[in-house]
Amino acid sequence: MALTDDAIAKIRSMVQSGELPPGARLPPEPQLAEQMGLSRSGVREAVKVLESARVLDVRRGDGTYVTSLAPRLLLEGLGVAVELLRDDTLLEVMEVRRLLEPMATGLAALRMTDAQLDDLSGILEEMRAAADDAEKLIRFDTAFHHTVVATTGNETLTSLLDGLSSRTLRARVWRGLIESNSAHTTIEEHHAIYLALRSRDQLLAQASALMHVNTSEAWLRTVLAAKAADE
Repeated sequence: MALTDDAIAKIRSMVQSGELPPGARLPPEPQLAEQMGLSRSGVREAVKVLESARVLDVRRGDGTYVTSLAPRLLLEGLGVAVELLRDDTLLEVMEVRRLLEPMATGLAALRMTDAQLDDLSGILEEMRAAADDAEKLIRFDTAFHHTVVATTGNETLTSLLDGLSSRTLRARVWRGLIESNSAHTTIEEHHAIYLALRSRDQLLAQASALMHVNTSEAWLRTVLAAKAADE
């Protein structure tokens, strides 16, 4: 493991320094191992780890390349990690969403185009039509929030919030809302966000998004408390 860690650190340093920029092809394994003064097995394992982290792209029969290093690639694993979190730490995820999502929504109010607002209106109508179907609501809810944050043009922020808004977390919230006949109320919160965005009101968009995240967090607490009571 120590040799593998050394190889990871050295390859990462080469990427960070620009010696291996995005899209660059790594030297063949024997040459790379000799260049770094490490064993081929250590380099091989390091490449596997960095491939999993989406830093490297191993193309069989062609070679190993540095990826684009785009945030959507490097932060892709965040969603997988959130899916594996235990119930108590899911509430911490909601807290992070409460910090980031309202600010992102406020920024979107200044940057969304009319065409993007029209797309959002269409998603909202789909949500209304699916008010009693948790699976469809999860899909349209994900699309709604992704569309809003993506219009900020900030790929890092979009990737972070996409990762934090995992399917498992959304499913727990929406199923709790449907069972309590509160789904329609939450859909109206999405409508309030849409109206604030349509009016280009940054502060109102922030406030509407904050209210919505607070509602989701409150229902998640309810669902988790009910689960704990059953155990």
